This record gives sequence, C-alpha cells and structure tokens, in this order.
Amino acid sequence: MAQPNEKPSGETSLPLAIDLSNINKRFGDVHANKDVSLQVVSGHIHGIIGENGAGKSTLVSILYGFYTADSGSIKINGVATPIVNSADAIARGIGMVHQHFMLVPNFTVLENVMLGHEGGLRIDVAAQNARQTLEKLSADFGLDVDLDMIIEDLPVGLQQRVEILKALFRGAEILILDEPTGVLTPQETERLFDVLRALREQGVTVLLITHKLKEIMAITDDVSVMRAGQMVAHRKTFETSPPELAELMVGRKVVLKVDHSPASPGGDVLVVADLCLNSPGSAGALKDISFTLRAGEIVGIAGVSGNGQSELLDVLSGITPPSRGGFYIDGRYISRKTPANPAILRDLGVAHVPEDRHKRGIVLPFSAAESIILGYSAASDEGEGWWLSPETLDTHCRRLMQDFDIRPPNPKLVSGNFSGGNQQKIVLAREISAQPRLLLVGQPTRGVDIGAIEFIHKQLIALRYAGCAILVVSVELDEIMSLSDRILVMNNGQLVGGLTRDEADERRLGLMMAGIGADDHSIWASR
Repeated sequence: MAQPNEKPSGETSLPLAIDLSNINKRFGDVHANKDVSLQVVSGHIHGIIGENGAGKSTLVSILYGFYTADSGSIKINGVATPIVNSADAIARGIGMVHQHFMLVPNFTVLENVMLGHEGGLRIDVAAQNARQTLEKLSADFGLDVDLDMIIEDLPVGLQQRVEILKALFRGAEILILDEPTGVLTPQETERLFDVLRALREQGVTVLLITHKLKEIMAITDDVSVMRAGQMVAHRKTFETSPPELAELMVGRKVVLKVDHSPASPGGDVLVVADLCLNSPGSAGALKDISFTLRAGEIVGIAGVSGNGQSELLDVLSGITPPSRGGFYIDGRYISRKTPANPAILRDLGVAHVPEDRHKRGIVLPFSAAESIILGYSAASDEGEGWWLSPETLDTHCRRLMQDFDIRPPNPKLVSGNFSGGNQQKIVLAREISAQPRLLLVGQPTRGVDIGAIEFIHKQLIALRYAGCAILVVSVELDEIMSLSDRILVMNNGQLVGGLTRDEADERRLGLMMAGIGADDHSIWASR
C-alpha cells in the first residue's frame, strides 16, 4: 500500500498547474489536513477521492480561499501564491463549481454570469461585451446555453453549464468541481464529461472531487486518494482500478458488488392506488401514482432529485396525508378520509429511514442511546417504563452498535458527534431491528463513505431475504440498479414507467428520468 504523501511517479518534469506542499489545517482538536502534498499537471483532469472526513473539502477550500492553511505552501503555475480569500483565488485563475449552485433563480443566464463583474458604468455596453465573450466561450467549450433564459426555467444540467461559464468568464484556467454529478441524469453526466474533455483540450486544468469510482475511471487522467486527513496515494488512472482505489480509501478490501440473487416475492404488502398530492407550483406534486410492492423484494424509485420522490416517502410514512387516492398496507386503506400518522404505521409494521437524517432521523443533541430508540420505546416487550432506565437504554444501544458496527460503540456519545456514516447506521439499526413488514428507505447512503455503503447494502439485502418489502429512493443510479428487483422511474411527480432488474441499464433509465422513452415499460408501474 502507498505511503502517506507519496509523489506522483514520473511527473516531476511536467508543468504543474497546482503544487501544494505540506498543507496543514486544524479546526480545534481536529487535524483536517496533515502535511498534505498534491501535484496537479497542467491541462489534466485530476480526481481526488476519499471517505467522509478524509480532508478533501478542506484541501480544495484552502486552494479556493475559503480557508487559510495553518502551514505549508501553494504554487500556481510554478509561482508561490498566497491565497487568503476567494478573490485571491479568482485573480490567480482558479474557479470553483459548487455542489449546490450559486445562481440567482430569477436572473437570466447573462445577468448571473455578469453579477459582480459588470466591468464599467455603462451596463448596456458591459452586457454586449459579456455576450460576445460568452458566445465565444460557449463555442470553444461546447457550453451551449441560451443567455437570455431565466435560471429557474433551465434544467439542472444547463444550470451547471452556467456555473462553468461563470468561472471561465472570470478567467479560470484551473476549475474545481465538487461532486458535480450528484443531481444529473446519466445523459447529463456524459454531456458534462464532454465539456470537461473540451476544457482539457483547450488547456484548462480540472480538479474533480467525487465519491463515484466509475466516474474517476471514466474521465480523469490522474487520481489522488485521501484518508484520515492525509494523502495516501497518487495513481495514473489507467494504472489503477475501482477495487484498488476503494481499498486505498478505506484501508481494507471492499466488496463493491452487491450479492443479489433473484427475488422470490410473496404476497402484496404495499398497494398504492391513484395516489395524488397537491403542491401548487411545485414539480414535486404527486400525480396518480400506482404500484405494488411485495414481500421479499426491493423496488427502487429512480429519478432526478425534486421529481416527487421525497413527497412519495412523506405520504407513505404518514408524515403528509394524500390529497386524493391512497394506499393499502396489508389490506388496511390509508387515505385523506382514513389517515394514519407515523406511529400508527409503525404499529402496522412500517419502518422509515428518512432522506434527511438530521431533520427526521436523529436528534443531534440526544445521546446515541436515545436516538436509537426514537419512536419505538412504547413497543418494547421489556415492561412499561423500561425505556426511561439509562442502564437498559445503554444495554439496548450497545447490542445494536455491535450488530451494526457503529463506531465508536459509545451509547452516551451525542448523536451529532458521530460521522455521517455512523449516524446513518444508528437510524438503520433502529428501523431494521424493529423487524418491519415494509421498510421505506430514502437515500440510504447519502453522504456515506464507501465502507459504510458496503455494510448498508448488505443489511438491506439480508432484510429482503428475511421477507421484508423494501422501497428504496436514491439519486444514485448505480445503487438503484445494484439493490433493486424492479425499478420505477419518476419524472415531474409521475411514474413514467419501470423496468425489471434484467432490463435496466443506465441509458434506458436516464432517458426515462428525463421523461423520454417510457413507452412499453409503463406496465411495470402496476406490479
């Protein structure tokens, strides 16, 4: 295995766009970056990967001027370059496309790009000059977008193009992209990669932060791996593989493929019939949703975030009553006239892992022992009032911590002090240990590192084998295809079709996610 801060082999003679040497950054007792060194060759696409808390975001935040390093040096194009703030970074040709776009929704593309860089007192003259510059940039880099369109009317893939144009307009020769494909369809992702290849051909250096190993292999020239605040490896992409990168990230071998045998589904557990949810002006309203989920199978809901998946989970978990239609849980009908809150649904055997664990999954100031029993204390068979005993709570929590590999195994530790992956395990341990008939899972591995992803997927498959019906909502298409027996696709609040596991591939699903090509596949929405 590579040693911390090993240097890229055979690249010392190539011109470097970025040369970070022995970067250190502390936040109190947390040593976020420990003597980190990184060399990025000019005109290359360079990936940085690592688990949650590995120090990736801290490192690029130092490069872009959000943080100042405690020690270490930065060279840009061979010149020692102190970067105190983002204005310094922009002035030195560094641009950044954030995971959550920094655009004004009701401004046009042109207005967003110009904002803060109007370039003179005559706004009409500045706008004309900016339009000419942007038209040239669009042609050079394949970034076609209507400059007069309002941002909120653009699909997310084109909004991302605007962010890239904005950086290039400000003179970026080094472009940092932070998890750029998290909200894109596979087709939009491939178009983004076409843009990145065009940028590379024009000599722009790209620094790509992602947790998706397939994307690293598809688009990067070089990849660096961080673990526990240190740089542990550098590789030429063509000389490495996803299994090696996963092992470097985690420090042990990781099983990337889900062990998934054919399903043997039982009877209907969940039957959704003409379910509607009114939400004026929102693309997330639900429109005549109908499907069935059976015991012992996993049905995945695919779709770009914001197309009704969150609302569907809210209705099925009892958080929000439907506007029309309803659903059956083991024969009991739930509708606006016959509602059921989350407590009633728990009594019916429905467990829910919410999409946002901080808002709905745990109480951050509570201890782990308290968070791991939320909603289920009254269901215990150990006698009335037992859940109020700290000793019994701790015993219960320690058992689940051992079963679900929650680290550190300390029931008294405040929930907010666990890593994202371990917080997710706390929620999963609580819901799975209830032995549900139906498990609703929203974004099962959001913000979770690759080691925890492996564990969570194994738990879901084991629960399926035990006969549980599982509905999984995820924006990660690889995850949906790995876990699901059937896949339903949502677009604009509707089910536009579905595929069996054997039928599904990224191209088909991506087209359906964009509302294209549902045609013959809608039959699967009903079974």
